[in-house]
Amino acid sequence: MNYEHHIAYCLDLAQRAKGHTAPNPMVGAVLIHNDRVIGEGWHHYYGADHAEVNCLKNVAAADKHLIPEGTMFVNLEPCAHYGITPPCANRLVQEKIKRVVIANSDPFEQVNGRGIDILNDGGISVETCVLEKEGLWVNRRFFCFHKQKRPYIILKWAQTKDSYIAPADRSRLQITNTDSQKLVHKWRTEEAAIMVGATTALMDNPQLTSRLYEGRQPLRIVLDRSLKLPVTYHLLDGTAPTWIINEQKEILHGNVHSVKLPFDDALLPSLLHKLYEARILSVIVEGGAALLNSFISAGLWDEARVFTGDIFLKEGIHAPVLLDEIAGFTRGIDNDQLQVFVNKKSHYPYVNGMEL
Repeated sequence: MNYEHHIAYCLDLAQRAKGHTAPNPMVGAVLIHNDRVIGEGWHHYYGADHAEVNCLKNVAAADKHLIPEGTMFVNLEPCAHYGITPPCANRLVQEKIKRVVIANSDPFEQVNGRGIDILNDGGISVETCVLEKEGLWVNRRFFCFHKQKRPYIILKWAQTKDSYIAPADRSRLQITNTDSQKLVHKWRTEEAAIMVGATTALMDNPQLTSRLYEGRQPLRIVLDRSLKLPVTYHLLDGTAPTWIINEQKEILHGNVHSVKLPFDDALLPSLLHKLYEARILSVIVEGGAALLNSFISAGLWDEARVFTGDIFLKEGIHAPVLLDEIAGFTRGIDNDQLQVFVNKKSHYPYVNGMEL
């Protein structure tokens, strides 16, 4: 039996729910009997049945008797606690599954090996660490959140061929093409939050929504130390949950939460701790240059996605320069180029050939 093949399929199934499972992980499960798939499933969205349960539900009536002789492949250790749904590890013991093959153990403190213990105690043979690196990459947000106690941080910017991100007067300039813009909006649906600095918010009046791609809206975050953002601006329109990080007041008004934090050297760690407490698994930082550079200089980034448009500017605001980066991959999007980098100090390195 090809264990890696079946775990790879679990990972494919898991990613069908990208952007819908947080703060839970993405999980897929496949039940095999004599090299034949008799059931498959994935965790569709937060609060819904887990992958293992959906997999068992999808076993045809004629094959139900084969379940005890089957091998369950799942990319993450079955849960061992009562949350919104009952423990999957207990369910697999009840079904008398013969064997379970897992890519990664679950770092969540209420699981963290307990699921494997329940399976072993129930007489189920367990094998782990199959395509472990691939599993870490797929659920890198989840693992970062539980192991580093902070959101997974993605830096994103667009630059000209001569490495500028804006004109010197900071006027708005569209560097990338329509296809690249749509891809960015797709990414927004996949992350829990999106962040910009005050200068970008004031100059561009961005919406920070996924209006070009159908899906959930991320939490919008802007660093606005002195609350200079006009009340008429998009970020204060209440159409999506929004945090205004400032030094003056803490108040919740509808969807807009003014969050008071000191703008000192500990601002970014303090903000990331606030986001951790709010169970925000990931943040995509979209600028401007000062904010991006602050994350880079602090070493607080995991992944960077950099577009290079087919234009030259000759002068302007210089694009950020990454530190400790490792190239992931490069791909063309019509006349734009997308480069993806990972922090070489990251615990979740990019696996060649895998999607974002």
